[in-house]
Amino acid sequence: MTMVFMLLCSLSTLAPAHALQLTDDRGVSVTLAQSPQRIVSLLPSLTESICALGECQRLVGVDRYSNDPASVKILPTVGGGLDPNIEAIVALRPDVVVLATSSRASQRLESLGLKVVALEPKSHADVQRVLKKLGALLDIPDAAGADRVWRLIDSGVSAAAQSLPASTRNTRVYFEVSRGPYAAGESSFMGETLTRLGMKNIIPAALGPFPRINPEFVVRANPDLIMVGSRSADAMKSYPGWGAIKAIREKRICLFSPEQSDVLIRPGPRMAEAARIMAQCIASKAGAGAG
Repeated sequence: MTMVFMLLCSLSTLAPAHALQLTDDRGVSVTLAQSPQRIVSLLPSLTESICALGECQRLVGVDRYSNDPASVKILPTVGGGLDPNIEAIVALRPDVVVLATSSRASQRLESLGLKVVALEPKSHADVQRVLKKLGALLDIPDAAGADRVWRLIDSGVSAAAQSLPASTRNTRVYFEVSRGPYAAGESSFMGETLTRLGMKNIIPAALGPFPRINPEFVVRANPDLIMVGSRSADAMKSYPGWGAIKAIREKRICLFSPEQSDVLIRPGPRMAEAARIMAQCIASKAGAGAG
């Protein structure tokens, strides 16, 4: 009898898997019985963040655009973040699906009984916050996870800024994110990186993080430097009046490869690398005559 009592006492001291509760960017409170071991990610920046937190092995499926780190390329793909293959996701039996707040899949997935966490960073502060949310979801202490990753990002952006000569400061920049044209505004994570690099963004924060703009706005603003991905560059040739823009006249255009663009447009652990890519462009194209 005494042995049975001792056994029961010892079992009662074992810590059960504790429930997790967090509020996502929709304002929805999500409760899970324990930290998820099978995760489907429908946003590349979330995929990269989970891996940067050291938990890549929990991913069982990703969207078609998640391509970093290389290990995620062998995972099953379940469509795009906005148009995922619901049946393929269900077949993977995930404990949770992480996706952007802009994804239309949330309600459909939840109606099928799946747990959904929507997170969508748009600024540097958002990236830090989302890392903490993911750290909580993955049951990783901040000091070992989110704080460590954020320090690497922050110090990397600072190092990129310090690498630039004083002559590049206050260069007026236009960054076209995609055809439309859609631009990176001051309030976006890309705009915040440009500010930390000492640049002046011609797209004010009042227009929003990634506004669709009239090409004539850029003609009037007359930037010293233009940044654009190679996927969008051809469309620029048709914009009226752009031949008169200082950056185009003086061939101060940074043309980013698809691989570089992937780094630049994702608000996550590769933002320090994005800052280095921007800084290399600025150093080679700005400076004398710009400003």
